[in-house]
Amino acid sequence: MSDLPRFPEDSNQPPSSSEPPRPAAPSTIMVAFWAFVVSTVIGIVGALLLFGQKDDLIDAARRTNPNLSQEQLAQGANIALVVAVVIAIVIALLYLLFAVKLRAGRNWARIVLTVLTVLQVLSLITGNGGTWLSYLSALAAVLGVVFSFLGDSNAYIAAGKQVRR
Repeated sequence: MSDLPRFPEDSNQPPSSSEPPRPAAPSTIMVAFWAFVVSTVIGIVGALLLFGQKDDLIDAARRTNPNLSQEQLAQGANIALVVAVVIAIVIALLYLLFAVKLRAGRNWARIVLTVLTVLQVLSLITGNGGTWLSYLSALAAVLGVVFSFLGDSNAYIAAGKQVRR
């Protein structure tokens, strides 16, 4: 009986590991995370509101293709809207993935989100403008970028690099 292994009295404690515990995400990272989530939600709402502009899309298509029937124009508008919404959802899911990875302390996600935000702002500046929702989405993303580069965020991401080494 004395050859049996002895177990610790408190078996609810996890086994100790040589890896230091990961610090909790600071408030700056959490604000950045939620800013990117808000930006994404606003983008999805904007994409869904495109369905309300179906008649405008049909009118624009009629001006460029006057030989198409009303049924063809409506079908083309439906396809264009569905494709636009599907693309918006795929981009939103990727954006959310990057935000989750940022919250986990991944520097590459912070860089990707920064690049995407710069492209979003440049698109609004150089394009034909945008809706108030697109500007609001860009503002939320810019806030996310700013908060992801504040001092506590930098320290958290640097600590994450040390843990993974």
